[in-house]
Formats: sequence, C-alpha cells, structure tokens
Amino acid sequence: MKRKYYKTGELSKIYKLGRDSIKYYEKLGLLNPTRDTNSYRMYTIKDICNLNLIRELRTLDFSMQRIKEYIENRNIETTRKMLSEEIELIEKKVEVLNSHKDSLSRRLSSIDKCIEHTTFNRIELLYMTKRKALTVDSNESFAENNDYLIQKLSDKFEDKFYVLGNSNFGAVFDSKSIANGIYNYYKHTFCLLDEDASDYNFVLDEGYYVTYTYKGDYNQYERVFEMLYKFIEINKYTILGDPIEIYKIDVYETSMEDEYVTQVQIPVKLLSDLSF
Repeated sequence: MKRKYYKTGELSKIYKLGRDSIKYYEKLGLLNPTRDTNSYRMYTIKDICNLNLIRELRTLDFSMQRIKEYIENRNIETTRKMLSEEIELIEKKVEVLNSHKDSLSRRLSSIDKCIEHTTFNRIELLYMTKRKALTVDSNESFAENNDYLIQKLSDKFEDKFYVLGNSNFGAVFDSKSIANGIYNYYKHTFCLLDEDASDYNFVLDEGYYVTYTYKGDYNQYERVFEMLYKFIEINKYTILGDPIEIYKIDVYETSMEDEYVTQVQIPVKLLSDLSF
C-alpha cells in the first residue's frame, strides 16, 4: 500500500533540499502539510507531485511566480502551454551548448595547429586576410592586467565569447610609447572572431605583416621590436599602423610560462616591384 504522508526530513533527503527551501515553498502555498499528533509537518502525495514539478521547472529557470501560477491553475490547456515553453527553453539551451561546443572544438584545433605548425623565433612576412574582432579601449599595461582587460571584454559583450573557447585574445600597441621605450602600453584589447561573424566592432586590415612568434614570458618586447624594426628598415618596407600582439597560447591554456606562445605583427607596405 502506498504511503500517504512524508515528513520534512524525508523530503529534504530525497530532494536534497534544505528545510528553509521546503518552508519557503510552503509559504508560497505550493506545499500544504498537515500536522500529526506531535505537531510534525506531514506532506502528501500532492506535495510530492508539486515538488517534482518545481524541481523540473526550476532547472529551466522558470520563476517561482510562474511556477506558482501553473501549479495553482493546472489543467490540460495550461500543461500544453507549459510543455511548449519548456521545449522552447530547452531548444535555446541546446543552441547555446552547441555554439559553445563548436567554439571549444575550434579552439582545440587552433591549439593543435599552433603547436604543430608554428615557426618559432624567425621573422616572417605573412599575408593576412581581414580579421574581425570585438574590442575595448585599454590604455594601460596589458601584461599587468591581462585578466582585468579580458573581463572588460566579457562585461561589454556578455556572452559573445567564452574564455576557453576563444580563438585568440590580443592587443594593439601604442607606437609612440614604443618609440619612448615603453613596450607594454596598449591602445586596444581585442578578441578575434570567426570569419563569418556579423557582430563586430573592430577590424585588423588585410595585407602583409612582418611577424615574429616566440615562446615564454612576455618580457621580450625590446628584443623582438628591435629585430622587427631592423628587418623592416633593411627591406625598405613602409609601416602602415600600430603593431599588434596575439596570445596564441597563454595563461588560460597553461600555467607553465615556457608554454606561452605570442605572435607580434606589424602591418607593412611592400616595395612596388616586390612580388611573391
């Protein structure tokens, strides 16, 4: 024979709910216990049914007010409407999770490509297609405030990207500061997006970039820029804009400093008679 009543402690254990939560649901009128001869609260099968509904709907982020309205006016029509809402919410969650999965898969592929195919410690002249990004003005030392500036990006653009799933974070140097021997002062912090992204506010122009990729800590700026500017001078290239720095592998992928991978890029114009 089925049991007719359950005590507070039993509900708390079965549903992994604190007693305060159970009392809160009671206060809302969603649970209506009776009292036994010892004044203990005794919950019925109806209360169990309501708790099952509350638990399911809360996992889908329905408000308690919405849940209360449904439980108090539950019939075939309201149930059909609630089920439709549940389906819609689940579809949205699936869409978000699939997007996150795709982002993480691309990031994994990017890490593998970086490790297996990157040329380190050699100046290269590379042609880059147009790159889309989200950006915030930084005007401060990125090396000292990496996490803070990434959080500024996250705050501004909310769920546009995931830290672990992002293709690359980077920053735009301030050329005037470099000329004065200050190598870690930036105009912008950015987050690169996919080629087909439609929501972006910053573009890295298509064209040739003198690049240098290195491993290890970021305190190699002076040496790297000295090499790059000398290379540009020797080849009589024209610098077209501020240098940029892209963190291909950084603190979000590894805590081992010698595994960091950073690429510095300087946009340049080639001599008119130079061809590749």
